[in-house]
Amino acid sequence: MEDTPSSQPTTPPWLNRLYGGAAFVFFSVLVGYYVSGFGGPTQLAVIMVPLALIVGNLRDLRAGEIYPRLPAIARHVLVGAQVFVCLAAALYIRIEFDAIRSTRLGAWTPLDYLAGTALALLVLEYTRRRYFPVFLINLILVLYCVYGAAMPGMLRHPGISWQRVGSSLSLEMSTGIFERLPQLGLTLIGSFLLLLAALRAFGGIDSLLRGSARMAAKSPRLLPQAAVVGSLGVAAVSGSGAANAATTGSATIPLFIRAGFPRAHAAAVETAASLGGQLMPPLMGIAAFIMAEMMMVSYGEVMLRGFVPAFIYFTGVSLAVYLLSARFQKGKIDLPIEPMGRQDFLNIAAYGTSVAALVFLMGVVRWPAMVAAQYVFTGLLLFFTITHAYGLIRQRCREPRLWIRPYGRLIGNFAATTSELTLLLASLGILTAAFTITGVPDKLGVLLLQLAEFNVFLMILTAFAFGYLIGMGLPVTPTYIVLAIVTVPFMVRAGIDPWVAHFFAFFVAVFGELSPPTSVTAAVTSRIANASFLRTMLYALGLCSPLIVLMAGIFTRPELIAQPGWQQIPAAIPVIAVSAGILLCLYGGFSSDTLTDRVLRLLTLAGAVALLFVVATLPSIILSTLLLCMAFHVIQRSRRLNP
Repeated sequence: MEDTPSSQPTTPPWLNRLYGGAAFVFFSVLVGYYVSGFGGPTQLAVIMVPLALIVGNLRDLRAGEIYPRLPAIARHVLVGAQVFVCLAAALYIRIEFDAIRSTRLGAWTPLDYLAGTALALLVLEYTRRRYFPVFLINLILVLYCVYGAAMPGMLRHPGISWQRVGSSLSLEMSTGIFERLPQLGLTLIGSFLLLLAALRAFGGIDSLLRGSARMAAKSPRLLPQAAVVGSLGVAAVSGSGAANAATTGSATIPLFIRAGFPRAHAAAVETAASLGGQLMPPLMGIAAFIMAEMMMVSYGEVMLRGFVPAFIYFTGVSLAVYLLSARFQKGKIDLPIEPMGRQDFLNIAAYGTSVAALVFLMGVVRWPAMVAAQYVFTGLLLFFTITHAYGLIRQRCREPRLWIRPYGRLIGNFAATTSELTLLLASLGILTAAFTITGVPDKLGVLLLQLAEFNVFLMILTAFAFGYLIGMGLPVTPTYIVLAIVTVPFMVRAGIDPWVAHFFAFFVAVFGELSPPTSVTAAVTSRIANASFLRTMLYALGLCSPLIVLMAGIFTRPELIAQPGWQQIPAAIPVIAVSAGILLCLYGGFSSDTLTDRVLRLLTLAGAVALLFVVATLPSIILSTLLLCMAFHVIQRSRRLNP
């Protein structure tokens, strides 16, 4: 999730105004829908997917990122043609909306096919430029739909006509670019993105980062924890590993390097902390919203179950970076810290209140997530408006531009982020449509069920391997969708709890953000640190070992997520102890004697692995106590050696 790209120096003023107008229309239509709900989500998608294409193409043209090898006039002509097609197709489908969905259902006219196929092709073209791996998979699946008769063995099918493929990608609306995924992005997820846009526009995120930096200034040992706390705070309202890394990493990674961390380790710490953006409620990754949709439950049910896994993950990462700080940091460090003003403290208070309000409204009052987000956004915007106006009045500011600037940023941030997300989800609608009409999930599911009959562990391992391979080429959201379609239903049929199966798919998809040889988050942090991408990724794997523990832990202790509440705590303590044991083996210092240190590391690792699979109460309590005592010993030893 990204902010609006800054204007290039050579951007024509008319293009800035055109993009601003498109962003304002996008923002206004969505906010109007949030207030009224007029037309329903399908009709909203018919209007907003083409408008998202217009906003996305104008944004890229403005930033010089669309067809950069072509002359400027050619770029303008191509983008203008795409904008015209989007407007014409959207207007036609909106006017003929009822006829397409009812009276002409299955007997569409050539104009229907032309309008729908044109929009599907433009979505694919946008995906080619922005998410090439997703585009490539979509292209392969579309060709497989048509030429499936040429495939061998269980992948063979009779083949589907181009006309049928075209209608499934657009006109049917239950699949393709107007289906429930882009609808979800525009409605539920979009309402949460309003919160993030408001926090960014009025400086809430910057205040949060300044606050975490001041915490680091109080003690050298707190420096790495500032990254964890800062990333946790930003993650709670961003839900994106790469965006989190770009936001917090630009501030924390240079501080790590000044404190003595090697560049690759500094980047790895921020990678691990930022990856938690996908796990941290109340705004978890986009995949968590899709999980709620697929399970037909409220997002609040997913969010409440997500707190304990997120706590386990961040506790493990915090321990790991503490142990690394004992190894790399030496003495007091003079850090350049920006002063915090009254507005910063107000922004942090507003942020904390917003998070608490979301948790209360969704988790306690049980309001629908979309309604809760809208109420919290309204309160947040009112608060920021009052404080912004008060600050300008105190300064006796009479410049209109300064009064409206944050609102322009809010509209721009929201339009840029939501339009890009909508187009990604529309492209994933093409992916799910191609999967569905060819019957691939059923065929792969039969294989999984056969493995389950032989050994459930082998089935889980195969599902992980499949998700790992998918995750190497796709972001978190499409990876989860593929796993949820292909593997989850058959894991449930094999007797695995649905919550366990879906959270397993979710964790595997998040792990795909880190999985070698590709990791978007590690790529961002290594670039900021000017470090080796491969080393950053490998070091981050060790720091993110709590996520691997969670993947296994939810099977041996399903109560970790089966029911939210106090019953999660007894299951969480052994999983925390397992994570601590593995991290102590990787980064702890048990003794100054090399042989003793290695023996204790191996014993700790053996105890952690045993505890992961031991579910009997007494042995679990004993092993958990021993591992947590070992962690306390190592922490105290590091404090004595490097106070």
